[in-house]
Amino acid sequence: MTETSYEQALDQLRRIVQQLESGQQGLEQSLQLFEEGIELTRFCDGKLQSVEDRVKILLARNQSQELSA
Repeated sequence: MTETSYEQALDQLRRIVQQLESGQQGLEQSLQLFEEGIELTRFCDGKLQSVEDRVKILLARNQSQELSA
């Protein structure tokens, strides 16, 4: 999933949710979709955490520069 963007993963997660909510999947297929959904959720969470960390660093740098000026 290293090549996947956040947006692609989120779109795939939405499709999985729609499939699961339809109730048309068998038990094994539902479990497989659920597992894939969990993996995508973790991937998206990791991406968001990474972006949040970068924003915090940028804000800290900006605040440091403002104090120096």
